[in-house]
Amino acid sequence: MAIILVVDDEVGIRELLSEILIDEGYDVRLAENATAARKLRNELRPDLVLLDIWMPDTDGISLLKEWHAGGQLNMPVVMMSGHGTIDTAVEATRFGAFDFLEKPIALQKLLSTVQKALKHDTPPPRAPLTLEAFTRSAFVKEFKRRLEQAAAKATIVLLKGATGGMAEICTRTLQPPRAPWLDLSAVSSALSQEMLEKVSGGILFVPDLSALGKMQQMNLAFAVDRLEKLNLQLVAASVATFPALAEAGWDQKLLARLGEVWVALPALAGHADELPEIASLLLSNFVERGEVPPRRFSTGALNALRTLPWKNHAEASWTTLYMLVRNLALTSLDEEISADDVSRVMPQERESSPQMASLLPLLDQPLREARDAFEKLYFEHHLRLEGGNMTRLAERSGLERTHLYRKLKQLDIKLGKRHEEP
Repeated sequence: MAIILVVDDEVGIRELLSEILIDEGYDVRLAENATAARKLRNELRPDLVLLDIWMPDTDGISLLKEWHAGGQLNMPVVMMSGHGTIDTAVEATRFGAFDFLEKPIALQKLLSTVQKALKHDTPPPRAPLTLEAFTRSAFVKEFKRRLEQAAAKATIVLLKGATGGMAEICTRTLQPPRAPWLDLSAVSSALSQEMLEKVSGGILFVPDLSALGKMQQMNLAFAVDRLEKLNLQLVAASVATFPALAEAGWDQKLLARLGEVWVALPALAGHADELPEIASLLLSNFVERGEVPPRRFSTGALNALRTLPWKNHAEASWTTLYMLVRNLALTSLDEEISADDVSRVMPQERESSPQMASLLPLLDQPLREARDAFEKLYFEHHLRLEGGNMTRLAERSGLERTHLYRKLKQLDIKLGKRHEEP
């Protein structure tokens, strides 16, 4: 039985479409906004999505683009709108929509479109994951703008702070639609003019400069001299310093060309609240590409990722996160990755003190509840240490007295009468 996900903020439309489609024998699930749609799409992997364009949190076109950029558009999507235009329909089709239905939707039109979409043998082309998918991470969006700005004027861009899969995600962001792509690290023989001409107008990619052998370094130099003539862009990634590469025998002139324009990935440190979305997108991409079994993160696992001591250097964070997510998916015995799995994969990053152990249950709670529970423990602990002295507690916590009293009341921390006096 085909699973159809109906996404519309109007309850009447959701119920009407649901009744019609259930009567036709389909398994129908409903989502009232983009947030619910994301969750259900990842959990159910529906055979078809009916997606409204105008929604309060994220519009349907933006959600479609997000799925396209995240490599998650492996099911037909039919857009719906009561205010549709030709331009809107064209834009939706450009990003992988199967068809467009104008409201009010005629019964026969609905059923025929659903049947055609479900019988469509060729799934939408699965776009590779790009930075465009990280729509709710402000610091990633800022990095994306810097990367695109640099690439718009430079034929060679050096990407610092990530290698391998994470570097590919960044580079795919710069790849024009249907433009050719050549990974120079995969070319082990001598690179020819003919090979470069076949990818003219496209992207040359080096996922890790330090991994290139002598022949591949010569191929890279050969390509660098022909970039402008063949309208090619080169993106090379490295976490190794150029002095280290020079010491390893790299040509100094080639290194000078490669280092003319560089963009560094921002560190993950200081962005704990954005890590769950980033990790979930990476996991979804691994699942969609068939690299790992179907997996999802529990709330506890996401909170555990938040608490890992991410380094201030991108070199030590993005590559670690990418590998960590992949390892968790491959080694978790259950479909839901737990906080214990995170601790198992990265035990050296976890505190083992009795105090920390008492806080571990908080990781299984939603962030707001966990934060409130921690704050209550914090203030109760220090209130005891200070013997109930509010002046010293205010100094220790760094809160102004009025704010402190308000916070204690909010957390339902009872004070003795003498402690309540200023």
